[in-house]
Amino acid sequence: MISAVELTKRFAHAGGDILAVDHVSFRVTKGEVYGLLGANGAGKTTTLRMILGLLQPTSGYADVEGFRSTEAADAVKLRIGFVSTSAGLYQWLTPRELLLFFADLYDVPPPKAEENVERLAQLFGLGEFLDRRSATLSTGQKQRVNLARSLIHDPPVILLDEPTRGLDVLGSKVIFDYVAAARQTGKAVIVCTHRLDEAERMCDRFGLLHHGRIMHEGTLQELQQSTGLTSLTDMFLEGLARQEVQEQAAA
Repeated sequence: MISAVELTKRFAHAGGDILAVDHVSFRVTKGEVYGLLGANGAGKTTTLRMILGLLQPTSGYADVEGFRSTEAADAVKLRIGFVSTSAGLYQWLTPRELLLFFADLYDVPPPKAEENVERLAQLFGLGEFLDRRSATLSTGQKQRVNLARSLIHDPPVILLDEPTRGLDVLGSKVIFDYVAAARQTGKAVIVCTHRLDEAERMCDRFGLLHHGRIMHEGTLQELQQSTGLTSLTDMFLEGLARQEVQEQAAA
């Protein structure tokens, strides 16, 4: 359902080009949760933006259900639900009004939109604040509204960018439950996070990203067998050390 094929992005800079994403390739199938993991600045968000069609790759492409983001960005966006902690809410709208607004943007018929709002309100526990202004909501409540917004058009693909940032334990549990529900309904999910412990709970396969390149990829069991290490954190640190040695040898 999602394929990244040799995605590469260079940004022009006065001191020389910056290679943010370096020939990244992976595939996510229906009902699978893929963790694109790495430290801040590893290239995770840039990769998501290229998949969404918000950022033109320097080379390579992303394919979502047969549509290339470089050629059919609007068709790709219709098939994706995007969740980010940096996404704000319209403060003067209620969650109900906001969800209906986004449903209209996605051309969801009004009767279906109303039905989807009620279903998502029940799924995410929005009932007690569905008709309150968004400005009055807590961080966790706003995140639940953002999760509902990403599903208002029932997309087959979900992208989550650092979804638990700024959330407490209960707020994080809402994310975990959301990912589990998305898997069960057959959606293809990409979770970008630097929280490797949380990724182990959510994801089926992993791509460990550093300096824009994937160092390791596979299920946890496959990675454990190939690296001889047990945790994603140990694998990531081992990969960093090995890459630094290779870079020093090449210098």
